[in-house]
Amino acid sequence: MHKLSLLQWIHSRKGPRTAQLSRGYQSEGAPPSLAPRLRSLARGAISKTRLPRPRTSRQWQSPRARATRHEVVPSIWKVGFYNKIMALARLGSGSECGGGGSGGGAPAPQSARVSSNGSGGMAVSRVPSPLHDGNTPVAENWCFTQVKVVKFSYMWTINNFSFCREEMGEVLKSSTFSAGASDKLKWCLRVNPKGLDEESKDYLSLYLLLVSCNKSEVRAKFKFSILNAKREETKAMESQRAYRFVQGKDWGFKKFIRRDFLLDEANGLLPEDKLTIFCEVSVVADSINISGQSNVVQFKVPECRLSDDLGALFDNERFSDVTLAVGGREFQAHKAILAARSPVFAAMFEHEMEERKRNRVDITDVDHEVLREMLRFIYTDRAPNLDKMADDLLAAADKYALDRLKVMCEEALCLSLSVETAADTLILADLHSADQLKAQTIDFINTSHATDVMDTAGWKNMISSHPHLIAEAFRALATQQQQIPPIGPPRKRAKQA
Repeated sequence: MHKLSLLQWIHSRKGPRTAQLSRGYQSEGAPPSLAPRLRSLARGAISKTRLPRPRTSRQWQSPRARATRHEVVPSIWKVGFYNKIMALARLGSGSECGGGGSGGGAPAPQSARVSSNGSGGMAVSRVPSPLHDGNTPVAENWCFTQVKVVKFSYMWTINNFSFCREEMGEVLKSSTFSAGASDKLKWCLRVNPKGLDEESKDYLSLYLLLVSCNKSEVRAKFKFSILNAKREETKAMESQRAYRFVQGKDWGFKKFIRRDFLLDEANGLLPEDKLTIFCEVSVVADSINISGQSNVVQFKVPECRLSDDLGALFDNERFSDVTLAVGGREFQAHKAILAARSPVFAAMFEHEMEERKRNRVDITDVDHEVLREMLRFIYTDRAPNLDKMADDLLAAADKYALDRLKVMCEEALCLSLSVETAADTLILADLHSADQLKAQTIDFINTSHATDVMDTAGWKNMISSHPHLIAEAFRALATQQQQIPPIGPPRKRAKQA
């Protein structure tokens, strides 16, 4: 039976009590004769009984009706009468209401409700029950596609920008840069200080150029901004999609910023007459598909606590079987864990060496704080104090062949590079075969910092102690200059036919 035809079905049931029930329904208030009949009907004891039709909007205008409008009808529906009627309705059209006793019908679902039909009567409607969380669809087969995106940034500082005398269409270019030392994609920035053409002569034009690549094309997004005196990003402009780059192709903004706004000292975009452009590039690399089959039954697996458990094992020294001694301090450790993480420790405990016989390793060239941090990394794969002792940890990681820790130290030292530390960092990278750090340090020196670095005491010391590094730095500078394409003539707009 359709849910909206419930009252019609009740009205269709003929019976001798209809007139009496109708009179009770229309009387003022809820008379005693009405309540027992409603209770009997709800229990299913009375069959073939018809309820009166609801009053029309005109009938509700009588004085008596106005007095009973908000008393009689709500009193019927609030006593659970509706729930019982809904239970009877499920028996179907034309069947006998009932079942006997107080258990003649089940209560209606909680999602059922009563609503006004807009003309003074009452209509029954139902709200669909929401899906249970357990009904969430689970597929037997699945695929996860990960589009790899390589992100990197570049900062270009132009000193004495207000003295640039380039004419309209002429260009300034930065040195080349890439996502890393092993990346074959080389990029550079191009600036037209007085615009690219007549239309943009009052603006600064800014472009990202793909200098060289080992692919037919590259798709990339980019974002340009200017750093103010507080080193905050301002006047940022970002590409709305990933553009298609080929070798020698550039994309950018012809009207990046107005020249008068840029040169106005009140705006603070040229502190000490330096224009600092910050560029962020996102290169779309290959996509990776991971697929498989899932079980219908899914279990919530607790998170892995291996790192925390091994860290607790290191702290409480339980079941330790080897002692590491350094500078009068001793650390209790476990041979199996040390050997699994470090090939150097594995060789000590595998062969007939003194450390294996005595279950003791004497360390003389590492500070005890550095050794503690290295051991914590061996047990937990974390180094919370990396920034404070990156140089010493780099030496320890190189000695004990902890490759992951070594690269983490290289990254930390690269992020803290400065004019004062560049020479010492270059020596450290060369001494411990930190190739990535070495390449980044040389690139840092050759990118607008060569003159300042050469004035430091570290550089002067490197001339006598490590002359081969001086040669490598200048060789890299010469190679970098050869990769920058020559400046072509100003680009002209094509004439339209």
